[in-house]
Amino acid sequence: MESIKVFAPATVANVACGFDIFGFAVDAPGDEVIVKKRNDKQIVITKISGDEGKLTLDASKNAVTVPIIAFLKKNGIEQGFDVELHKKMPLGSGLGSSSASSVAGVFAVNEILGKPCTTKSLLPFSMEGERIACGSAHADNVAPALMGGFVVIRSYNPLDIFSVPTPSELFVTIVHPDIEVNTKDARHILRNEVSMKNTIAQMGNVAGMIAGLMQSDYDLIARSMVDFIIEPVRAILIPEFWEVKHAALEAGALGCSISGAGPSVFAFSKGQSTAEKVAMAMKTAFEKASIHCNAYVSGVNIHGPKVIN
Repeated sequence: MESIKVFAPATVANVACGFDIFGFAVDAPGDEVIVKKRNDKQIVITKISGDEGKLTLDASKNAVTVPIIAFLKKNGIEQGFDVELHKKMPLGSGLGSSSASSVAGVFAVNEILGKPCTTKSLLPFSMEGERIACGSAHADNVAPALMGGFVVIRSYNPLDIFSVPTPSELFVTIVHPDIEVNTKDARHILRNEVSMKNTIAQMGNVAGMIAGLMQSDYDLIARSMVDFIIEPVRAILIPEFWEVKHAALEAGALGCSISGAGPSVFAFSKGQSTAEKVAMAMKTAFEKASIHCNAYVSGVNIHGPKVIN
């Protein structure tokens, strides 16, 4: 195989109560990468589209190629590649944009080389893409983008990640407003200390979310989608957030919260038709404030990245 084209999905991290430990993949949007073998050892980014010229072509500084370089070095593989990156989602969207690029790149190279590594073992390399993109090797976007489904990061040292089954009728609505939230700003405003009362309540919701997903208990999922710690602080960065959340719940959503660091907002629903009604309600709430937005409706993507040619 001389070339390959791969899609890697967007992700929702935190999932209300699970700050930095929960994440799941969706069907759309996502990133596409085309990787072609070279006759030398160089890793070269030949093209980037969809980024409005914001991303670097320097392979040592781009999230799509840093994991590839780390993967090849670790495995002692001396093979060069040309890499095309096609961004199919906005940057800084709260949908794991850099994670999708990181996963697509290293997954493509592993495939084109005949799968010398298991998919899950590609995770540490993918995390290096996150490190270069946002300064910290978080896994709550990278892990679901790579593994698919709903994942829990139990520990970073040692790295311990596991998957949780999700109900077949669980659908997600994602609405991305045309506003910008800087991830570093969204993390900087968080409080360093949390009250015992809120910690206990949050722990209860984390446990409730896991149990609700595993038991297909939609009412328990809904009751557990309450974030006492992060959402109240970050909501100030997203205009009309509370109005959008109210609209989602009124339209039948199980719950609604911020996707990652924002500005995207997501909602869980039982059934695709309800999720589509929720999408319309959330879009309308944003647009009443003259904020343009895009909406996506998807099941939980259990497959992760895939070869598309």
